[in-house]
Amino acid sequence: MKRSNVFVVVGILAVSLSFYNCEGGNTESGEETQEMNMEETSDAEDRPSPLRTEEGTIGDKNVTVQYGAPSVKDRVVWGDIVPYNEVWRTGANEATFVDFPEDVQVEGQPLSAGKYSLFTIPQQSGAWTVIFNSEWNLEHGHFQYKEENDVLRVEATPEKVNDHQEQLTIAIESPGIVVRWEKVRLPIAIQ
Repeated sequence: MKRSNVFVVVGILAVSLSFYNCEGGNTESGEETQEMNMEETSDAEDRPSPLRTEEGTIGDKNVTVQYGAPSVKDRVVWGDIVPYNEVWRTGANEATFVDFPEDVQVEGQPLSAGKYSLFTIPQQSGAWTVIFNSEWNLEHGHFQYKEENDVLRVEATPEKVNDHQEQLTIAIESPGIVVRWEKVRLPIAIQ
């Protein structure tokens, strides 16, 4: 049975047991439901695109990035899973966010201290648009994205690399933040 089917079966059983218990069934104080909820929680921690948090410094400024890390899994990433010319949450699941406790310069443009969701618009060739949006806590990433909440848009040029990066990473390293996935490296200059 696939993992997603297990979630459905466990959820249905939990609802059924709760309903049965409310109707006077003899479930002992919801212990079965609690055990099932604990199973769901441990399965959620093993999600296909694990949640990653990266902390580091750029110059003397602390920076934190949190993102869902999808894997290639023999799929076509660029132009398929991640379409060209469309806003991408630059990760998986909830929106990726960056926390800057101090003002920074991104690709030469000022960005005030704060927490921002990070989006990109990949292009088949040339520079990508990098977006910092004030709505940083989006549960469903680009599905809830609203352009009117963009605080800063800049351009950064991706590089094709020979090394294959199976799982997406977002690192805090020179020249600021570097996104790597499949055979693409996107450096975003931050000072």
